[in-house]
Amino acid sequence: MELEQIRLLDEQYYMNTFGKRLNVAFDRGEGIRLYSTEGEQYYDFLGGIAVNALGHSHPKFVNRLKEQLDKLLHTSSLYYIENQAKLAQKLCENSCADKAFFCSTGAEANEGAIKLAKIYFYKKGKENYEIISLDKSFHGRTLATVAATGQEKYQKPYRPLTPGFIQVEPDNIDAVYNAVTDKTAAIMIELIQGESGVYPMSVEYVKKLRELCDEKGIILIFDEVQTGMGRTGEYFAHQYYGVEPDIFTSAKALGGGIPIGAIGAKDFVAQAFEPGDHGTTFGGNPFATAAGLGVFEIYEEEKILENVKVMSAYFMSELEKIKEKHTDKIVELRNAGLLIGIELKGEYARDTFNKMFEKKYLTSLCKNTLRIAPPLIITKQDIDGFINVLDEIL
Repeated sequence: MELEQIRLLDEQYYMNTFGKRLNVAFDRGEGIRLYSTEGEQYYDFLGGIAVNALGHSHPKFVNRLKEQLDKLLHTSSLYYIENQAKLAQKLCENSCADKAFFCSTGAEANEGAIKLAKIYFYKKGKENYEIISLDKSFHGRTLATVAATGQEKYQKPYRPLTPGFIQVEPDNIDAVYNAVTDKTAAIMIELIQGESGVYPMSVEYVKKLRELCDEKGIILIFDEVQTGMGRTGEYFAHQYYGVEPDIFTSAKALGGGIPIGAIGAKDFVAQAFEPGDHGTTFGGNPFATAAGLGVFEIYEEEKILENVKVMSAYFMSELEKIKEKHTDKIVELRNAGLLIGIELKGEYARDTFNKMFEKKYLTSLCKNTLRIAPPLIITKQDIDGFINVLDEIL
């Protein structure tokens, strides 16, 4: 189907939640390349917003999915599921978690993490229900995760919000201390705020949060929907920071493009979920967990985490050269592994983003920041192509 036909169908039948989209539709991909319905080649430096960690149509991953497709898609969590059990083991062995739970999306994982923190205190006979999160954060689109999200534009249409959520200034430990009450159940943060423009928290701040939670008996939750599964060069960003949460969430890259979310938790808090307290229809089904297992297997076989560390160092060194050359246009570079923010002066940001798209390079624009989250299989040659185009545009 031609692009214009797709656009007309979309405008007639699809709810307009995304506004005017970029004028392209894709029908196939290979590696970091995507091919449009019009036969044009694009370079994917957004990775489906940090989802396609293995790129597009990775042959081993595709074969893994085909094998499972021929066997079984869905049963129910009323029964034991081999892939679910194996993926739970993989997730726990490669993180700080003792127990795991699978759902379908990142928002659902965050919602589950909030429920787990609250029921933990409920089971103890305590009325701790307040959740402290951060300004500029993004935790999802459900009513509870919108209340946790520290951005007015997402919250305003849905007021009154789910009660008990408090936002404070990021990377400010005093602000957190001042917000804690005898009703505080959890502190929930993104270690690197992605949607607001790639803002990493400082290591000192994160360590002090851990100390505060230990001191006050508060649950510490890390939203790793975007930063998990190798994005920082470690499986999870809490390993990158060297600080263990009580609960963390994952999604996006965990399924390599197949929808799956996860909650990982320490045993002491995971035990608060008893039969009937939480559940899911699709979460952790044989097909989705086969995808997750395939991602882990390929990471190990192809040394994906090592590639992230090497490529992110190279990418940042090349970007620093661009920054020195274009100091009149680039404000700041921020990153954690292959989650990269290029902040531009306001008058250049939108134009640069649009021109990158015209040159067939896919990124996203977060206010004045180009967000880069490419597939983790990226090579130096891919990076050189991006750098040359950015340099030419600037």
